Amino acid sequence: YVKIKVYKSGTFNLTLLLQHLKFWLKSFFNSAEVAGYADVAKQIIDLAVFGAAQNRSYRRLAHFTDTIGNRVSGSQNLEMAIKYMYKAITQDGLDVHLEPVKIPHWVRGKESAEMTVPRAKNLAILGLGSSVGTPPEGIEAEVLVVESFEELNRRASEAVGRIVVFNQPFVSYGETVAYRAFGASEAAKVGAVATLIRSITPFSINSPHTGWQDYKDGVKRIPTACITVEDAELMWRMAQRGQRIVVRLTMGAKTLPDADSFNTVVEIKGWQHPEQVVLLSGHLDSWDVGQGAMDDGGGAMISWEALSLIKDLGLRPRRTLRTVLWTAEEQGGVGAQQYFNIHKVNLSNFDLVMESDLGTFAPMALQFTGSEAARKVMEEVVKLLAPINTTKLETHGEGTDISPWMQSGVPGASLHVADSRYFWFHHSEGDTMMVQDPQDMNLCSALWAVVAYVVADLEDMLPR
Repeated sequence: YVKIKVYKSGTFNLTLLLQHLKFWLKSFFNSAEVAGYADVAKQIIDLAVFGAAQNRSYRRLAHFTDTIGNRVSGSQNLEMAIKYMYKAITQDGLDVHLEPVKIPHWVRGKESAEMTVPRAKNLAILGLGSSVGTPPEGIEAEVLVVESFEELNRRASEAVGRIVVFNQPFVSYGETVAYRAFGASEAAKVGAVATLIRSITPFSINSPHTGWQDYKDGVKRIPTACITVEDAELMWRMAQRGQRIVVRLTMGAKTLPDADSFNTVVEIKGWQHPEQVVLLSGHLDSWDVGQGAMDDGGGAMISWEALSLIKDLGLRPRRTLRTVLWTAEEQGGVGAQQYFNIHKVNLSNFDLVMESDLGTFAPMALQFTGSEAARKVMEEVVKLLAPINTTKLETHGEGTDISPWMQSGVPGASLHVADSRYFWFHHSEGDTMMVQDPQDMNLCSALWAVVAYVVADLEDMLPR
Protein backbone atom coordinates (compact mmCIF):
# COMPACT_ATOMS: atom_id res chain seq x y z
CA TYR A 1 0.00 0.00 0.00
CA VAL A 2 2.75 2.44 0.96
CA LYS A 3 4.81 1.60 -2.15
CA ILE A 4 1.88 2.27 -4.47
CA LYS A 5 1.21 5.62 -2.86
CA VAL A 6 4.85 6.69 -2.84
CA TYR A 7 5.82 5.60 -6.34
CA LYS A 8 2.60 6.38 -8.18
CA SER A 9 3.98 9.65 -9.49
CA GLY A 10 7.22 7.99 -10.52
CA THR A 11 9.30 9.89 -7.98
CA PHE A 12 10.42 8.94 -4.49
CA ASN A 13 8.84 11.13 -1.79
CA LEU A 14 10.40 10.49 1.63
CA THR A 15 8.02 12.85 3.44
CA LEU A 16 4.98 11.08 2.02
CA LEU A 17 6.50 7.73 2.91
CA LEU A 18 7.03 8.77 6.51
CA GLN A 19 3.49 10.18 6.77
CA HIS A 20 1.94 6.96 5.54
CA LEU A 21 4.21 4.86 7.73
CA LYS A 22 3.30 6.93 10.79
CA PHE A 23 -0.43 6.62 10.01
CA TRP A 24 -0.15 2.86 9.48
CA LEU A 25 1.82 2.32 12.68
CA LYS A 26 -0.58 4.48 14.67
CA SER A 27 -3.57 2.54 13.31
CA PHE A 28 -1.84 -0.75 14.08
CA PHE A 29 -1.06 0.16 17.67
CA ASN A 30 -4.53 1.68 18.23
CA SER A 31 -6.08 -1.55 17.00
CA ALA A 32 -3.84 -3.65 19.24
CA GLU A 33 -4.46 -1.43 22.28
CA VAL A 34 -8.25 -1.48 21.90
CA ALA A 35 -8.28 -5.24 21.28
CA GLY A 36 -6.61 -5.62 24.65
CA TYR A 37 -9.87 -4.57 26.32
CA ALA A 38 -11.81 -7.58 25.05
CA ASP A 39 -11.82 -9.32 28.44
CA VAL A 40 -12.92 -6.18 30.29
CA ALA A 41 -15.65 -5.52 27.73
CA LYS A 42 -16.93 -9.07 28.17
CA GLN A 43 -17.00 -8.62 31.96
CA ILE A 44 -19.12 -5.49 31.59
CA ILE A 45 -21.46 -7.16 29.12
CA ASP A 46 -21.84 -10.29 31.24
CA LEU A 47 -22.65 -8.25 34.35
CA ALA A 48 -25.21 -6.07 32.55
CA VAL A 49 -26.91 -8.73 30.44
CA PHE A 50 -26.58 -11.97 32.40
CA GLY A 51 -25.22 -11.15 35.85
CA ALA A 52 -26.30 -9.49 39.07
CA ALA A 53 -27.07 -6.20 37.27
CA GLN A 54 -29.48 -7.83 34.82
CA ASN A 55 -32.67 -5.72 34.47
CA ARG A 56 -31.38 -3.23 37.05
CA SER A 57 -31.69 -0.17 34.80
CA TYR A 58 -35.28 -1.19 33.99
CA ARG A 59 -36.15 -1.63 37.68
CA ARG A 60 -34.59 1.72 38.51
CA LEU A 61 -36.55 3.42 35.74
CA ALA A 62 -39.83 1.79 36.79
CA HIS A 63 -39.44 2.83 40.42
CA PHE A 64 -38.40 6.34 39.43
CA THR A 65 -41.24 6.98 36.97
CA ASP A 66 -43.86 5.24 39.12
CA THR A 67 -42.80 7.36 42.10
CA ILE A 68 -42.33 10.76 40.42
CA GLY A 69 -44.38 10.63 37.22
CA ASN A 70 -43.78 13.17 34.47
CA ARG A 71 -41.33 16.03 35.01
CA VAL A 72 -41.87 19.17 32.97
CA SER A 73 -39.45 22.09 33.23
CA GLY A 74 -40.12 24.32 36.23
CA SER A 75 -42.48 21.88 37.93
CA GLN A 76 -42.41 20.54 41.46
CA ASN A 77 -42.23 17.05 39.94
CA LEU A 78 -38.92 17.89 38.24
CA GLU A 79 -37.55 19.25 41.51
CA MET A 80 -38.63 16.02 43.23
CA ALA A 81 -37.03 13.96 40.44
CA ILE A 82 -33.66 15.66 40.90
CA LYS A 83 -33.76 15.08 44.66
CA TYR A 84 -34.79 11.46 44.09
CA MET A 85 -31.87 10.82 41.73
CA TYR A 86 -29.36 12.58 43.98
CA LYS A 87 -30.37 10.33 46.89
CA ALA A 88 -30.50 7.13 44.81
CA ILE A 89 -27.11 7.70 43.19
CA THR A 90 -25.54 8.56 46.55
CA GLN A 91 -26.90 5.30 47.96
CA ASP A 92 -25.38 3.53 44.96
CA GLY A 93 -21.95 4.63 46.17
CA LEU A 94 -21.13 7.04 43.35
CA ASP A 95 -19.98 10.64 43.71
CA VAL A 96 -22.79 13.00 42.74
CA HIS A 97 -23.28 16.76 42.91
CA LEU A 98 -25.78 19.30 41.57
CA GLU A 99 -24.95 22.30 39.36
CA PRO A 100 -27.54 25.12 39.46
CA VAL A 101 -29.21 26.52 36.35
CA LYS A 102 -32.25 28.65 35.49
CA ILE A 103 -34.97 27.03 33.40
CA PRO A 104 -38.28 28.02 31.73
CA HIS A 105 -41.50 27.56 33.70
CA TRP A 106 -44.52 27.14 31.43
CA VAL A 107 -47.80 25.90 32.91
CA ARG A 108 -50.45 24.18 30.80
CA GLY A 109 -53.52 25.04 32.87
CA LYS A 110 -56.97 23.76 31.99
CA GLU A 111 -57.62 23.34 28.29
CA SER A 112 -60.35 22.07 26.01
CA ALA A 113 -61.52 22.23 22.43
CA GLU A 114 -64.87 21.45 20.88
CA MET A 115 -66.08 21.47 17.31
CA THR A 116 -69.53 23.09 17.39
CA VAL A 117 -70.31 23.20 13.64
CA PRO A 118 -71.19 21.19 11.58
CA ARG A 119 -71.72 18.94 14.60
CA ALA A 120 -70.76 18.80 18.25
CA LYS A 121 -67.55 16.88 18.93
CA ASN A 122 -64.94 17.11 21.69
CA LEU A 123 -61.40 17.41 20.32
CA ALA A 124 -58.47 15.87 22.24
CA ILE A 125 -55.78 18.54 22.52
CA LEU A 126 -52.48 19.26 24.22
CA GLY A 127 -51.30 22.86 24.36
CA LEU A 128 -47.81 23.40 23.00
CA GLY A 129 -44.99 24.53 25.26
CA SER A 130 -44.61 28.33 25.60
CA SER A 131 -48.09 28.93 24.13
CA VAL A 132 -50.13 31.83 25.44
CA GLY A 133 -53.61 31.12 26.74
CA THR A 134 -56.95 32.21 25.40
CA PRO A 135 -59.21 34.75 27.11
CA PRO A 136 -61.11 33.09 30.01
CA GLU A 137 -64.20 32.72 27.83
CA GLY A 138 -62.13 31.03 25.10
CA ILE A 139 -61.99 31.65 21.38
CA GLU A 140 -64.77 30.52 19.04
CA ALA A 141 -64.06 30.92 15.36
CA GLU A 142 -64.39 29.37 11.94
CA VAL A 143 -61.65 26.99 10.89
CA LEU A 144 -59.35 27.11 7.88
CA VAL A 145 -57.71 23.74 7.18
CA VAL A 146 -54.42 23.72 5.26
CA GLU A 147 -51.84 21.04 4.54
CA SER A 148 -48.71 23.19 4.24
CA PHE A 149 -47.22 26.62 4.85
CA GLU A 150 -47.41 27.18 1.09
CA GLU A 151 -51.16 26.57 1.09
CA LEU A 152 -51.55 28.89 4.08
CA ASN A 153 -49.79 31.68 2.18
CA ARG A 154 -51.88 31.08 -0.95
CA ARG A 155 -55.06 31.33 1.12
CA ALA A 156 -53.85 34.09 3.43
CA SER A 157 -56.96 36.22 2.94
CA GLU A 158 -59.14 33.36 4.21
CA ALA A 159 -57.13 33.04 7.46
CA VAL A 160 -58.07 36.42 8.94
CA GLY A 161 -60.00 35.93 12.19
CA ARG A 162 -59.95 32.14 11.87
CA ILE A 163 -58.44 29.20 13.71
CA VAL A 164 -55.95 27.62 11.33
CA VAL A 165 -55.77 23.83 11.43
CA PHE A 166 -52.56 22.38 9.98
CA ASN A 167 -53.12 18.90 8.56
CA GLN A 168 -49.59 18.39 7.27
CA PRO A 169 -48.58 14.81 6.37
CA PHE A 170 -45.87 13.16 8.47
CA VAL A 171 -42.71 12.90 6.38
CA SER A 172 -40.09 12.62 9.11
CA TYR A 173 -39.84 14.16 12.54
CA GLY A 174 -36.97 16.42 11.52
CA GLU A 175 -38.95 17.85 8.58
CA THR A 176 -42.51 17.82 9.89
CA VAL A 177 -41.76 19.29 13.33
CA ALA A 178 -41.47 22.73 11.70
CA TYR A 179 -45.28 22.94 11.77
CA ARG A 180 -45.35 22.44 15.53
CA ALA A 181 -42.46 24.84 16.07
CA PHE A 182 -43.50 27.70 13.77
CA GLY A 183 -47.14 27.11 12.86
CA ALA A 184 -48.52 29.65 15.32
CA SER A 185 -46.33 32.51 14.13
CA GLU A 186 -46.86 31.71 10.45
CA ALA A 187 -50.63 31.70 10.95
CA ALA A 188 -50.52 34.88 13.05
CA LYS A 189 -48.73 36.67 10.21
CA VAL A 190 -51.83 36.26 8.05
CA GLY A 191 -54.32 37.22 10.77
CA ALA A 192 -55.27 33.89 12.39
CA VAL A 193 -56.50 33.97 16.00
CA ALA A 194 -55.25 30.49 17.01
CA THR A 195 -53.73 27.33 15.55
CA LEU A 196 -54.38 23.64 15.98
CA ILE A 197 -51.52 21.47 14.73
CA ARG A 198 -51.82 17.85 13.64
CA SER A 199 -49.63 15.86 16.06
CA ILE A 200 -46.13 15.08 14.80
CA THR A 201 -46.41 11.30 14.67
CA PRO A 202 -46.72 8.57 12.02
CA PHE A 203 -49.24 6.59 14.09
CA SER A 204 -52.19 7.57 16.25
CA ILE A 205 -54.93 6.09 18.40
CA ASN A 206 -56.60 9.48 18.86
CA SER A 207 -53.66 10.60 20.99
CA PRO A 208 -52.35 14.18 20.87
CA HIS A 209 -48.57 14.77 21.10
CA THR A 210 -47.22 17.93 22.69
CA GLY A 211 -43.83 19.67 22.39
CA TRP A 212 -42.12 23.04 22.39
CA GLN A 213 -43.02 25.79 19.95
CA ASP A 214 -41.25 29.06 19.15
CA TYR A 215 -42.88 32.43 18.64
CA LYS A 216 -41.12 34.69 16.18
CA ASP A 217 -40.09 38.14 17.34
CA GLY A 218 -42.37 40.91 16.17
CA VAL A 219 -45.29 38.57 15.42
CA LYS A 220 -48.45 38.50 17.52
CA ARG A 221 -48.54 35.55 19.90
CA ILE A 222 -51.65 33.42 19.42
CA PRO A 223 -52.72 30.26 21.30
CA THR A 224 -51.54 26.98 19.79
CA ALA A 225 -52.18 23.34 20.58
CA CYS A 226 -51.78 19.97 18.93
CA ILE A 227 -54.72 17.82 17.95
CA THR A 228 -54.92 14.16 16.98
CA VAL A 229 -54.21 12.89 13.49
CA GLU A 230 -57.78 11.60 13.38
CA ASP A 231 -59.35 14.99 14.16
CA ALA A 232 -57.07 16.83 11.74
CA GLU A 233 -58.09 14.40 8.99
CA LEU A 234 -61.76 14.70 9.96
CA MET A 235 -61.76 18.49 9.63
CA TRP A 236 -59.79 18.28 6.37
CA ARG A 237 -62.42 15.95 4.86
CA MET A 238 -65.19 18.27 6.01
CA ALA A 239 -63.40 21.25 4.49
CA GLN A 240 -62.93 19.37 1.21
CA ARG A 241 -66.71 18.94 1.07
CA GLY A 242 -67.14 22.68 1.54
CA GLN A 243 -68.62 22.37 5.03
CA ARG A 244 -68.33 25.27 7.45
CA ILE A 245 -66.39 24.28 10.59
CA VAL A 246 -66.44 26.17 13.90
CA VAL A 247 -64.27 25.33 16.93
CA ARG A 248 -64.32 26.70 20.48
CA LEU A 249 -60.85 26.66 22.08
CA THR A 250 -60.07 27.36 25.74
CA MET A 251 -56.51 27.31 27.11
CA GLY A 252 -55.28 28.43 30.53
CA ALA A 253 -51.61 28.30 29.54
CA LYS A 254 -49.18 30.83 30.99
CA THR A 255 -45.46 31.40 31.37
CA LEU A 256 -44.10 32.12 34.85
CA PRO A 257 -40.67 33.54 35.78
CA ASP A 258 -37.71 31.21 35.20
CA ALA A 259 -37.30 28.57 37.90
CA ASP A 260 -34.25 27.31 39.78
CA SER A 261 -33.10 23.83 38.79
CA PHE A 262 -30.00 21.63 38.56
CA ASN A 263 -28.02 19.45 36.23
CA THR A 264 -27.20 16.24 38.12
CA VAL A 265 -23.53 15.26 37.75
CA VAL A 266 -22.12 11.81 38.61
CA GLU A 267 -18.43 10.92 38.45
CA ILE A 268 -15.80 8.22 38.64
CA LYS A 269 -12.55 10.18 38.81
CA GLY A 270 -9.77 9.12 36.48
CA TRP A 271 -6.63 7.75 38.11
CA GLN A 272 -4.13 9.33 35.71
CA HIS A 273 -5.84 12.28 34.00
CA PRO A 274 -8.77 13.27 36.24
CA GLU A 275 -9.09 16.60 34.43
CA GLN A 276 -9.88 14.83 31.15
CA VAL A 277 -13.51 13.72 30.71
CA VAL A 278 -15.65 11.22 28.86
CA LEU A 279 -19.20 12.47 29.31
CA LEU A 280 -22.33 10.29 29.16
CA SER A 281 -25.80 11.81 29.35
CA GLY A 282 -29.57 11.71 29.12
CA HIS A 283 -32.15 14.25 30.24
CA LEU A 284 -34.14 14.01 33.45
CA ASP A 285 -37.01 16.33 32.50
CA SER A 286 -39.94 15.26 30.33
CA TRP A 287 -43.23 16.66 29.13
CA ASP A 288 -46.20 16.85 31.47
CA VAL A 289 -47.98 13.81 30.02
CA GLY A 290 -47.33 10.09 30.36
CA GLN A 291 -44.42 9.03 32.58
CA GLY A 292 -41.47 10.25 30.53
CA ALA A 293 -40.14 6.68 30.63
CA MET A 294 -38.97 6.57 27.02
CA ASP A 295 -38.17 10.27 26.62
CA ASP A 296 -35.84 10.36 28.30
CA GLY A 297 -36.00 8.34 31.50
CA GLY A 298 -34.37 5.39 29.75
CA GLY A 299 -31.45 7.47 28.49
CA ALA A 300 -30.88 8.93 31.96
CA MET A 301 -30.98 5.50 33.59
CA ILE A 302 -28.51 3.79 31.25
CA SER A 303 -26.13 6.73 31.72
CA TRP A 304 -26.28 6.13 35.47
CA GLU A 305 -26.18 2.35 35.01
CA ALA A 306 -22.99 2.56 32.93
CA LEU A 307 -21.11 4.06 35.88
CA SER A 308 -22.71 1.57 38.27
CA LEU A 309 -21.45 -1.33 36.16
CA ILE A 310 -17.92 0.06 36.06
CA LYS A 311 -17.96 0.72 39.82
CA ASP A 312 -19.32 -2.76 40.59
CA LEU A 313 -16.46 -4.36 38.66
CA GLY A 314 -13.89 -2.29 40.57
CA LEU A 315 -12.73 -0.56 37.38
CA ARG A 316 -11.25 2.93 37.30
CA PRO A 317 -10.18 4.42 33.96
CA ARG A 318 -7.33 6.83 33.26
CA ARG A 319 -9.77 9.68 32.63
CA THR A 320 -12.86 10.79 34.50
CA LEU A 321 -16.18 9.26 33.57
CA ARG A 322 -18.90 11.86 34.05
CA THR A 323 -22.62 11.25 33.67
CA VAL A 324 -24.78 14.37 33.40
CA LEU A 325 -28.55 14.14 33.75
CA TRP A 326 -29.68 17.31 32.03
CA THR A 327 -32.56 19.52 33.08
CA ALA A 328 -34.92 21.36 30.71
CA GLU A 329 -33.85 19.59 27.53
CA GLU A 330 -37.39 19.71 26.16
CA GLN A 331 -37.29 23.50 26.11
CA GLY A 332 -34.32 23.48 23.75
CA GLY A 333 -31.41 22.06 25.76
CA VAL A 334 -31.54 24.87 28.31
CA GLY A 335 -29.69 23.08 31.12
CA ALA A 336 -27.10 21.65 28.75
CA GLN A 337 -26.38 25.03 27.15
CA GLN A 338 -25.71 26.57 30.56
CA TYR A 339 -23.44 23.64 31.43
CA PHE A 340 -21.53 24.21 28.18
CA ASN A 341 -21.20 27.93 28.86
CA ILE A 342 -19.63 27.20 32.25
CA HIS A 343 -17.37 24.30 31.25
CA LYS A 344 -16.29 25.25 27.71
CA VAL A 345 -13.19 26.88 29.22
CA ASN A 346 -11.97 23.27 29.58
CA LEU A 347 -13.01 22.29 26.05
CA SER A 348 -9.67 20.65 25.24
CA ASN A 349 -10.11 18.24 28.17
CA PHE A 350 -13.39 16.78 26.91
CA ASP A 351 -12.44 13.55 25.18
CA LEU A 352 -15.89 12.30 24.07
CA VAL A 353 -19.47 13.45 24.73
CA MET A 354 -22.31 10.90 24.55
CA GLU A 355 -26.09 11.30 24.65
CA SER A 356 -28.98 8.82 24.64
CA ASP A 357 -32.27 10.55 23.74
CA LEU A 358 -33.99 8.46 21.08
CA GLY A 359 -35.21 5.68 23.32
CA THR A 360 -33.55 2.63 24.82
CA PHE A 361 -34.96 0.05 22.45
CA ALA A 362 -32.70 -2.74 21.12
CA PRO A 363 -29.35 -1.14 20.19
CA MET A 364 -28.31 -1.42 16.54
CA ALA A 365 -25.20 0.77 16.24
CA LEU A 366 -23.19 3.61 17.70
CA GLN A 367 -23.43 6.93 15.86
CA PHE A 368 -20.26 9.02 15.87
CA THR A 369 -19.10 12.49 14.88
CA GLY A 370 -15.37 13.21 14.90
CA SER A 371 -12.18 13.29 12.85
CA GLU A 372 -11.24 10.45 10.53
CA ALA A 373 -8.45 9.44 12.91
CA ALA A 374 -10.92 9.34 15.81
CA ARG A 375 -13.31 7.30 13.70
CA LYS A 376 -10.59 4.70 13.14
CA VAL A 377 -10.23 4.33 16.91
CA MET A 378 -14.00 4.10 17.45
CA GLU A 379 -14.28 1.44 14.74
CA GLU A 380 -11.98 -0.69 16.87
CA VAL A 381 -13.89 0.13 20.07
CA VAL A 382 -17.24 -1.07 18.73
CA LYS A 383 -15.65 -4.39 17.71
CA LEU A 384 -15.58 -5.12 21.44
CA LEU A 385 -19.39 -5.24 21.32
CA ALA A 386 -19.44 -8.41 19.22
CA PRO A 387 -20.97 -10.43 22.12
CA ILE A 388 -24.12 -8.29 21.82
CA ASN A 389 -23.94 -7.93 18.03
CA THR A 390 -23.65 -4.12 17.90
CA THR A 391 -20.34 -3.65 16.11
CA LYS A 392 -21.56 -1.09 13.57
CA LEU A 393 -20.28 2.48 13.69
CA GLU A 394 -22.46 5.00 11.86
CA THR A 395 -21.94 8.65 11.01
CA HIS A 396 -23.51 11.64 12.74
CA GLY A 397 -23.64 11.46 16.50
CA GLU A 398 -26.66 13.49 17.56
CA GLY A 399 -28.32 15.04 20.57
CA THR A 400 -29.63 18.46 21.54
CA ASP A 401 -27.59 18.47 24.74
CA ILE A 402 -24.22 17.53 23.26
CA SER A 403 -24.52 19.54 20.04
CA PRO A 404 -22.66 22.62 21.43
CA TRP A 405 -19.66 20.39 22.19
CA MET A 406 -19.69 18.71 18.78
CA GLN A 407 -20.02 22.06 17.05
CA SER A 408 -16.87 23.10 18.94
CA GLY A 409 -14.94 20.08 17.67
CA VAL A 410 -15.35 17.59 20.54
CA PRO A 411 -16.07 14.04 19.30
CA GLY A 412 -19.67 13.00 19.97
CA ALA A 413 -21.58 9.72 20.09
CA SER A 414 -25.22 8.64 20.34
CA LEU A 415 -27.19 5.41 20.38
CA HIS A 416 -28.92 4.14 17.26
CA VAL A 417 -31.70 1.89 18.51
CA ALA A 418 -34.61 0.07 16.86
CA ASP A 419 -36.66 3.23 17.12
CA SER A 420 -39.39 2.67 14.52
CA ARG A 421 -42.05 3.06 17.26
CA TYR A 422 -40.40 5.99 19.04
CA PHE A 423 -42.63 8.71 17.59
CA TRP A 424 -45.75 6.65 18.24
CA PHE A 425 -45.37 7.48 21.94
CA HIS A 426 -43.22 10.63 21.86
CA HIS A 427 -44.53 13.54 23.99
CA SER A 428 -47.84 11.80 24.61
CA GLU A 429 -49.75 10.00 27.36
CA GLY A 430 -48.44 6.80 25.77
CA ASP A 431 -44.86 7.39 26.99
CA THR A 432 -45.03 4.97 29.93
CA MET A 433 -43.15 1.94 31.25
CA MET A 434 -45.22 -0.20 28.88
CA VAL A 435 -42.92 1.02 26.09
CA GLN A 436 -39.77 -0.22 27.83
CA ASP A 437 -38.19 -3.67 27.62
CA PRO A 438 -35.73 -4.81 30.33
CA GLN A 439 -33.52 -6.84 27.98
CA ASP A 440 -33.21 -3.91 25.56
CA MET A 441 -32.15 -1.68 28.44
CA ASN A 442 -29.56 -4.28 29.54
CA LEU A 443 -28.03 -4.20 26.06
CA CYS A 444 -28.06 -0.40 25.88
CA SER A 445 -26.41 -0.18 29.31
CA ALA A 446 -23.70 -2.65 28.30
CA LEU A 447 -22.93 -0.77 25.07
CA TRP A 448 -22.87 2.58 26.85
CA ALA A 449 -20.56 1.30 29.61
CA VAL A 450 -18.10 -0.50 27.31
CA VAL A 451 -17.69 2.46 24.95
CA ALA A 452 -17.34 5.00 27.76
CA TYR A 453 -14.87 2.96 29.81
CA VAL A 454 -12.59 1.94 26.96
CA VAL A 455 -12.35 5.45 25.48
CA ALA A 456 -11.69 6.86 28.96
CA ASP A 457 -8.91 4.35 29.60
CA LEU A 458 -7.00 4.50 26.31
CA GLU A 459 -3.48 5.90 26.52
CA ASP A 460 -4.36 8.88 24.28
CA MET A 461 -7.45 11.04 23.90
CA LEU A 462 -9.40 10.73 20.67
CA PRO A 463 -7.70 12.78 17.92
CA ARG A 464 -9.48 16.02 17.03
